[in-house]
Amino acid sequence: MRVCSYLMADGTASYGVVDGEALVDAGKGLRARHRDLRAVLAAGALAELASADGERLGLSDVTLLPPVANPDKILCIGLNYMTHIRETGREAPTKPSIFTRYPSSLVGHAVDLVRPKASDWFDFEGELAVVIGKAGRAIPAARAYEHVAGYSCFNDGSIRDFQRHTTQFWAGKNFDRSGSMGPWLVTGEAFGDPAAGEMTTRLNGEVMQATPLSDLAFDVPALIEYISTVTELLPGDIIATGTPSGVGLFREPRLFMKPGDRVEVAITGIGILANRIVDEA
Repeated sequence: MRVCSYLMADGTASYGVVDGEALVDAGKGLRARHRDLRAVLAAGALAELASADGERLGLSDVTLLPPVANPDKILCIGLNYMTHIRETGREAPTKPSIFTRYPSSLVGHAVDLVRPKASDWFDFEGELAVVIGKAGRAIPAARAYEHVAGYSCFNDGSIRDFQRHTTQFWAGKNFDRSGSMGPWLVTGEAFGDPAAGEMTTRLNGEVMQATPLSDLAFDVPALIEYISTVTELLPGDIIATGTPSGVGLFREPRLFMKPGDRVEVAITGIGILANRIVDEA
């Protein structure tokens, strides 16, 4: 099942199920019980969406939001593919490197990404995102998938010079509307084993990154085990699992996104997250 969050033409926020090229809205009854997708996950009610009976909408008739638009936490993993670790010149990590993003830094599929006035070092990072469906603390790796609701594509758009201002990545990762997630959440049973998939990032149709998801240094269960040792994972929380080699910063010459560009993150079993680049107004 593919589920997504969106704004209707009148600005009403809703969620529903993707059916081919259309959406079946959750409907007033389901929204009355669960106001948004995060509430659906918190109630353990994802299966209820299979019987959504709301209005049928075209994907082009709504503005897609990140699948979970209001997560409690967005946890991003840095340096989690050996190819990317080597291109940065760093040593292989023994523990995951984690930083946070804020919801205001993300937009949905087909919504413009914004290059800020403060910098033109706007880089792409294709990633697999994991969405938590069941709360848990100190989750053993062997039971990690019991806590996963599903998966989505993620673009960890990065303002590289700000990222390098200090040893902390935060500044380069949280400019408003600089990253994206979507186009929808694919439930865990529909997606299957994350290690079986492949991810490709394209800029203006040219492949920038291509990797099997099995190349993660810390796989999904390992990340969930480590993170949940520190903090309780809650329904709707997002883990962006890291990016492979090929980012613009380490190309010769450097290649950064500019207004008019189109960036795509494609993951087998999920689909394509695509965004156009615009300058900050």
